[in-house]
Amino acid sequence: MFNSKFGSIPKFYVRAPGRVNIIGEHIDYCGYSVLPMAVEQDVLIAVEPVKTYTLQLANTNPLYPDFSTSANNIQIDKTKPLWHNYFLCGVKGIQEHFGLSNLTGMNCLVDGNIPPSSGLSSSSALVCCAGLVTLTVLGRNLSKVELAEICAKSERYIGTEGGGMDQSISFLAEEGTAKLIEFSPLRATDVKLPSGAVFVIANSCVEMNKAATSHFNIRVMECRLAAKLLAKYKSLQWDKVLRLEEVQAKLGISLEEMLLVTEDALHPEPYNPEEICRCLGISLEELRTQILSPNTQEVLIFKLYQRAKHVYSEAARVLQFKKICEEAPEDMVQLLGELMNQSHMSCRDMYECSCPELDQLVDICRKFGAQGSRLTGAGWGGCTVSIVPADKLPSFLANVHKAYYQRSDGSLAPEKQSLFATKPGGGALVFLEA
Repeated sequence: MFNSKFGSIPKFYVRAPGRVNIIGEHIDYCGYSVLPMAVEQDVLIAVEPVKTYTLQLANTNPLYPDFSTSANNIQIDKTKPLWHNYFLCGVKGIQEHFGLSNLTGMNCLVDGNIPPSSGLSSSSALVCCAGLVTLTVLGRNLSKVELAEICAKSERYIGTEGGGMDQSISFLAEEGTAKLIEFSPLRATDVKLPSGAVFVIANSCVEMNKAATSHFNIRVMECRLAAKLLAKYKSLQWDKVLRLEEVQAKLGISLEEMLLVTEDALHPEPYNPEEICRCLGISLEELRTQILSPNTQEVLIFKLYQRAKHVYSEAARVLQFKKICEEAPEDMVQLLGELMNQSHMSCRDMYECSCPELDQLVDICRKFGAQGSRLTGAGWGGCTVSIVPADKLPSFLANVHKAYYQRSDGSLAPEKQSLFATKPGGGALVFLEA
């Protein structure tokens, strides 16, 4: 296909995997550790550097139209999260890192088998893949950590205020192990998953594109506002605080104690912008221009108590999950499953990032043998991840398929019906044609 598109053959290939976040949802952008693993599904790009300054992109999927632009004038349209804009994020991130004005052109054919808009990080895999493609074409070197940090920053060109988990696991993943990813500074620690269980991903078939809706960015802002109100309550320099983790670090107390501070400092009823301004002693104009992001300035209610409660309790669950994996008690699979179930409840009730289909799918998975099941990725659609004892896997897959995907009304398109067991896969890499 490369030859029919570009009339030549590729010089090298780059792959970057998608990921499933086992536990630790919506807390990376609050500064807390998360526990993802790379999946075997990935984005693959065939590349040929060319002498012109033109960047030509094609996709094996006919749904995604071809695109070409000057490599020296990369414009990313935030209003339309089109597939090629994610590619351009990766290119621009590398270009800016090295301060380059002239980039060489390239012909790229993109292929991928990560279900799109499913919460398995297909968009971040594309950004990471494009970053690695650009680095390789330039003949430069960067560490995996540097690449992850550049790609996390550059994906924000598309307008999502993510935290860096997706890009970190895409580069730092290793086959056979999940990773505890910690931030500031970015580092990854192996977490050995139980041998007697498998992780199964099930797509709810409700698509969720983070960049196309404001849900995600509103949550980021609610967490930022909660951090500022908690800091003010504790007489810290609140105007410098951006993340909930910073409040805990400055107070030097445990996550359990932070939950108690949240109970004291914030009320469960939603806050309006006027009340937030009163609490912080600022004007509405200052709130809008100095704290809120452009796409959250018109929001009228903010649920600060619920969001902070989710973040601090979820951060504690991540550490507990890692501890159970290290200690490997007899009832390990059951204990890990309970943490995943608690995580889903918190995402559903406190963070409100689930949806009826995800809740239904989680219930079905538990009914047919999952010890734990939860939404994974941003939520509002996308996938669930379940921990299933290995000996129950065949019956689990058959029963879930029948109960969720074979509906009498035939409303779910067969190509979206992805239900699969996955093992921790390897990270992004470059390979040359033999």
